[in-house]
Amino acid sequence: MAHQAHSYHMVDPSPWPIFGATAALLTTSGLAMWFHYNSPQLLSLGMLSMTLVMTQWWRDIIREATFQGHHTPPVLKGLRYGMILFITSEAFFFLGFFWAFFHSSLAPTPELGGHWPPTGINPLNPMEVPLLNTAILLASGVTVTWTHHTISEGRRKQAIHALTLTVLLGLYFTMLQATEYYEAPFSIADGIYGSTFFIATGFHGLHVIIGSSFLLVCLLRLIKHHFTPNHHFGFEAAAWYWHFVDIIWLFLYMTIYWWGS
Repeated sequence: MAHQAHSYHMVDPSPWPIFGATAALLTTSGLAMWFHYNSPQLLSLGMLSMTLVMTQWWRDIIREATFQGHHTPPVLKGLRYGMILFITSEAFFFLGFFWAFFHSSLAPTPELGGHWPPTGINPLNPMEVPLLNTAILLASGVTVTWTHHTISEGRRKQAIHALTLTVLLGLYFTMLQATEYYEAPFSIADGIYGSTFFIATGFHGLHVIIGSSFLLVCLLRLIKHHFTPNHHFGFEAAAWYWHFVDIIWLFLYMTIYWWGS
């Protein structure tokens, strides 16, 4: 920073992008091997590699932001725009799943029995576990907002309590959804209903796991005094992502679970 006449961060050469891409290739190839040949070794190697790359890449970014002062106001502005565009792309990602669901449910073909849900499908009761999961995610949205306010006001201890509660609610949601999948009376192989249900809710569940990991890293950083009332964009980005996950779930609940049942 002492040798440049601007406030933009020129990132040093890093091995993590290419290592991350290799770990992603190992993971996806491992998933295919697991699905087709029931062989989890390559998947385990991919997940281990991904965890190591994430840990070290995050370590470098935290160092740049917290200790080296590279995240200046212009850099933070770029990060904000980047996060907004990323969340927008995620919204269009889920739009494809909703499109597939409504394409089949609004005009069921004779092969589906002419009605929705298709003949032979016994849908889940939206007033049971799905409603509980809705309450859990709405509560987590409240606690993550509480965290943001307490960080902005410098009340670190309260922020730690609120963020811990948010992470626990996210993990509870994941546990309930896994139980729901295990006990579901239909599978992903049960026609268009099973496909759209498990793909849409499954990818949302994956986003909850990613968001919980994001918030857990923020919790560790909060405990280590990395955030100040004026410098905590790492948490803000996690909170935006978590609110996005909440909103997508509300749409999933109202359409696939409630209206679609």
